[in-house]
Amino acid sequence: MTHRSFLNENPREKTSHNERLEFLGDAVLELAVTEDLFGRFPQYEEGSLTSLRAALVNYVMLSSIARELGVDGFMRLSKGEAKDVGRAREVILANAMESLIGAIYMDSGYNSAKAFVLFSVMPKLKMVMEQGLYKDAKSLLQEKVQADKKLTPTYKLLEEKGPDHSKVFSMGVYFGDVLVAKGEGPSKQEAEVVAAKNALHTLGE
Repeated sequence: MTHRSFLNENPREKTSHNERLEFLGDAVLELAVTEDLFGRFPQYEEGSLTSLRAALVNYVMLSSIARELGVDGFMRLSKGEAKDVGRAREVILANAMESLIGAIYMDSGYNSAKAFVLFSVMPKLKMVMEQGLYKDAKSLLQEKVQADKKLTPTYKLLEEKGPDHSKVFSMGVYFGDVLVAKGEGPSKQEAEVVAAKNALHTLGE
């Protein structure tokens, strides 16, 4: 699998990068997980199903699965990206997982792609349920802070770094004017969730 950074470093390379397959694989992944959850939990409302799906298809979970499958051993990256072991690398791994699903779909059709998702992703459902990974950290934090401090947490962008194809955002969560915790992610929304989780940890939750 070829990351855009590899092509930037090797302009004579004739193959394309994975981003179109990521786009396709993301949609196939969401549909496969949605179908499985919809059939597995007939009593669950839309909000609960959405939370479970989000916990299964976010970049943290996908990058972890990609490592378990050894996907990182089949990626072509620039020298700089290859050395990176931070959050940006996790996002690249998650994207590679999506591109793999997209490739399976293009090669063998939806049923094969869904079978791969059921094999690689859905076994994580038990952990998601047992550890409460489906719970919305921002909502939990807001409920606690409003109850204990009569305040509503606010979020502010602290830093934005990295190239356009691999941005990392740093968000801070504030109680009034006080910075309580920070979080990083490939989008402002995901960085806010990490900040909320860190704030809950600070509060002993």
